[in-house]
Amino acid sequence: MNPSLAGIDWQRPWLAQWHETGLPVQCAPDWMAAVNEAAAALKLTNQSGLALRFVSQQRMPPETAYEAFIHESGQVPTRDNLHDFFNALAWLHYPRIKRTLNALQAAEIARRLTSPSTSGSRGRQRDAATLFDENAALFICSDVSLIDALRAHDWHAVFQRRAEAFGSGYAVELFGHALLEKLVQPYKAITAHAWVISVDASWFELGETARRIDLDARVSKQIEAGFTSSDFTPLPVLGVPHWWPNQDAAFYGDSSIFRPRRVKASRA
Repeated sequence: MNPSLAGIDWQRPWLAQWHETGLPVQCAPDWMAAVNEAAAALKLTNQSGLALRFVSQQRMPPETAYEAFIHESGQVPTRDNLHDFFNALAWLHYPRIKRTLNALQAAEIARRLTSPSTSGSRGRQRDAATLFDENAALFICSDVSLIDALRAHDWHAVFQRRAEAFGSGYAVELFGHALLEKLVQPYKAITAHAWVISVDASWFELGETARRIDLDARVSKQIEAGFTSSDFTPLPVLGVPHWWPNQDAAFYGDSSIFRPRRVKASRA
């Protein structure tokens, strides 16, 4: 096992959904070769229809943007570290979302290269796609009142008063590879950008694989027309019920982490 991957504890509740995908890759003598074998078996492609391959970072030309290179070649520049390990797992786990994010980024890169008025600026779409790719969590919920509570930063309602609904009325699935990397060594302040998904109550009766396939299709459809950073809402990850010990009133009372929603000042 690569020493940089040795600290991953798949028994952590936030990594439970990643265990089946990640453990065989982690334990392989060459994890990048194992990822490529899995990608080939799944027949993964980019949005251009090119077979997906994970290659050394040195394969990417110096003047080429990372997302544009993936879109044009099907090759994902990859370093031998924990951050890129989780990025590779995300391609295996949620391939449709990853393809859509890459296509959005590549299209924006191309547009800004050909438009003098926008060249030299990343743009709102690239910023939003990067936030999703790096730090998103999927908040899946069948109760509109809980969605409203999350957006209002009513942490007591989401995490304490309705804790018994976790797993049967709402769920949290992690996506961002930087978020997953941080949670290998968790600390209380880790906060995700939550992407809210409204589902029927019957969704929670699905098995784990069926849930993942549905989320992959559903979210990729939601984002394919574009989105902005304002579509996210904060989610202190270790506040999720049963994800951290001693989740008592004092734990949730820490307003430096479980922050109230900022009220915009009205114009005089």
